[in-house]
Amino acid sequence: MATDIQKLIGTSEEDEDEEMEMDVKEEGDDDDEEDGEKHVDATSMIAGADGGMPTRSSNNNRFQQHHQIQEQVGTPGGGGVRRCRPIEEKEETKLRERQRRAITARILAGLRRHGNYNLRVRADINDVIAALAREAGWVVLPDGTTFPAKSQGPRPAGVNSVAVSSQMVSPQTPASHKGVTSGYRSSGELNACNMKGVFIPSSSPYDLPSSARSQNSSIVGDGGGQTVSHPLIGGSMDNVGDKQIVDMPLKLPERDYSNTACIPVYVMLPLGVINMKCEMVDPDGLLKQLRILKSVNVDGVMVDCWWGIVEGHAPGEYNWNGYKRLFQMVCELKLKLQVVMSFHECGGNVGDDVCIPLPHWVAEIGRSNPDIFFTDREGRRNPECLSWGIDKERVLRGRTAVEVYFDCMRSFRVEFDEYFKNGNISMIQVGLGPCGELRYPSFPVKHGWRYPGIGEFQCYDLYLLKSLRKAAEARGHSFWGRGPDNAGSYNSRPHETGFFCDGGDYDSYYGRFFLNWYSRVLVDHGDRVLSLAKLAFDGTCIAAKLSGLHWWYKTASHAAELTAGFYNPCNRDGYAAIVTMLKKHEATLNLACTELHMLDQHEDFQEALGDSEGLFWQVLNAAWDVCVPVSSENALPCHDHVSYKKILDSAKPLTDPDGRHLSSFTYLRLSPLLMERHNFMEFERFIKRMHGEAVGLQVYSN
Repeated sequence: MATDIQKLIGTSEEDEDEEMEMDVKEEGDDDDEEDGEKHVDATSMIAGADGGMPTRSSNNNRFQQHHQIQEQVGTPGGGGVRRCRPIEEKEETKLRERQRRAITARILAGLRRHGNYNLRVRADINDVIAALAREAGWVVLPDGTTFPAKSQGPRPAGVNSVAVSSQMVSPQTPASHKGVTSGYRSSGELNACNMKGVFIPSSSPYDLPSSARSQNSSIVGDGGGQTVSHPLIGGSMDNVGDKQIVDMPLKLPERDYSNTACIPVYVMLPLGVINMKCEMVDPDGLLKQLRILKSVNVDGVMVDCWWGIVEGHAPGEYNWNGYKRLFQMVCELKLKLQVVMSFHECGGNVGDDVCIPLPHWVAEIGRSNPDIFFTDREGRRNPECLSWGIDKERVLRGRTAVEVYFDCMRSFRVEFDEYFKNGNISMIQVGLGPCGELRYPSFPVKHGWRYPGIGEFQCYDLYLLKSLRKAAEARGHSFWGRGPDNAGSYNSRPHETGFFCDGGDYDSYYGRFFLNWYSRVLVDHGDRVLSLAKLAFDGTCIAAKLSGLHWWYKTASHAAELTAGFYNPCNRDGYAAIVTMLKKHEATLNLACTELHMLDQHEDFQEALGDSEGLFWQVLNAAWDVCVPVSSENALPCHDHVSYKKILDSAKPLTDPDGRHLSSFTYLRLSPLLMERHNFMEFERFIKRMHGEAVGLQVYSN
């Protein structure tokens, strides 16, 4: 832990001493310039500070300060006598100080905007270090004393420890003699604090009600290893060395969501609800589950329409039979439908429990022309979806990829025309890449990727390389028509590569050119497909899905986002162009990462410097800034109260000044585990809160 916090801070004790010395010299230089190199006698400064007749205490203070000054003058390296430095050295020192302050300002701005750190306006580097240390689980006292929370001994689950000053005043000693002025905080103030390493000032028992004074004296210890109860806090207090630690089970009242905005809740149906013959797998069992969902006022269901099923055997021949029966069953129960046009394969990714490949005739074309698939630097093909390089290439039996997508969507629109006219289908989500998401398949599990690897660029098929070379020639640098050769492999870390490390090639002239082109291909693909989807489904809401690639978000390069096509390093907003494109087509953004805070407790998550919550709010605000509606879905299974509460807080931000909220939420997914009694009761309460209905308030331990 000590090495972790040293890495977090980035400086050693010797470096801090040098920095402090530099600050002292800088201030001294400013004084020299303003006062004309005048030296003021230290004793006269002390005498003038009182502004009146000296008292006994002030004389003692002067004697102590004068003694310290004499020690400094007589000590080598002391501050009493300064050497004369050349003007050039002073200017260099000032320049370094300005650069340091500028960096500090940018760090503070980033933490306030993306990290939700409660930093004061004129915060300095000490505040930043303290905030990061508390985030890492350390305890930081106001005087700068810092120690790891683990040194306090094991704590019960759900209990936060609060460092309390060991200087407690006994009832026999007047508080004024100890200089203690602050009182105990109320329970509301304690709950409002960040309970990770919060310092509570010591207090006099005379600040307490008389009924509590006698009880308060019982918590005053001799610094031994005793544990005593606190009458006001309701926890217990341990003595660790000369510090006293309070175990505080936080009893926080549940937020009341009654009379808040109603957010529709949909439930994603199982992946294999329709088999490869386009038939329903278990219609009777599904009907029972749908009735149960309807009984708790679920608004509707979401279902994948798989390209590999409906056009699986021959181009232009569509089979919608299984979906017709499914849609009829859903609409008879007065449930709405959200339909996903899934132009990718199912299987091989996290959470996939069935295998639905691309159409058979597409696979045949791929065997003779593998460049229709995304390709990595080693030449490995990914048949999960078609490369965006063939969007306008007639390589699919005389059709381009975009034409194939449009023909399928138009067939669906014609086949289910009555459901569109009756308003049964509330939204069409258009698949734009792997897992139906607008991104490159940069981290395929089938190629050995494991979390939290940075992934690899997927631009090495013939068609995308041709586009890259064309862009490089147009820029006037034909030798830029290649992918990076120092970007590592799927499971590399950013600091292990020359491209993604701090100050790496990602921020060079070539790096910026390549990443601009790479991300522009992504935006252009979404623009082309959504323009045709808007034409096919005129009058119906369309949507595009983005995933939250949160790992390495706290690094400068954001490597995992870069390989996936999101040009979002720390000095650039990589989602502005995407939401602008969605705004053009009046499309909704479906963002999947509302409950990824669960990963924060994972050991690998800490090493990956991820920030799922910061990423979520960046994308959400980027969309809301241009008035793009945002829906969401959970990326991980969730059945507990804490996960649902996090989703609710994200769906209905309490502090948003404009009262904005998500347009809908989709729960992934319908399963026997969800139908278990305890889980389903929690799910029912979640639906009521999303709908803004009154639910009995609960008190829970955080």
